[in-house]
Amino acid sequence: MNQAHLMAQVKKMQAEMTKAQEELANTVVTGSAAGGAVTVEASCDQRLKRVRIGKEAVDLEDLETLEDLVTVAVNDALSKASDTAQKRMASVTGGMRIPGLM
Repeated sequence: MNQAHLMAQVKKMQAEMTKAQEELANTVVTGSAAGGAVTVEASCDQRLKRVRIGKEAVDLEDLETLEDLVTVAVNDALSKASDTAQKRMASVTGGMRIPGLM
């Protein structure tokens, strides 16, 4: 394999990674807790987009439970976002693990 061919492949992979990162920034996943009483939407570039809390999740006498539900929903959404991002980037890199990439 000559150097020019290798450089062309690297540029192509860079372009594909940039496109994948843009797509991931626009891909939103949802995490939830308590059967959907608390839902969180996050983009696959690890940014929270929305938190929804149903009235049934709010008990002014027990805010600690609400805090726990929000934490569970956020972690669920971020886990799904991370999994989606890893799968998408693996399709670009051919499964190679590149440090610092997602």
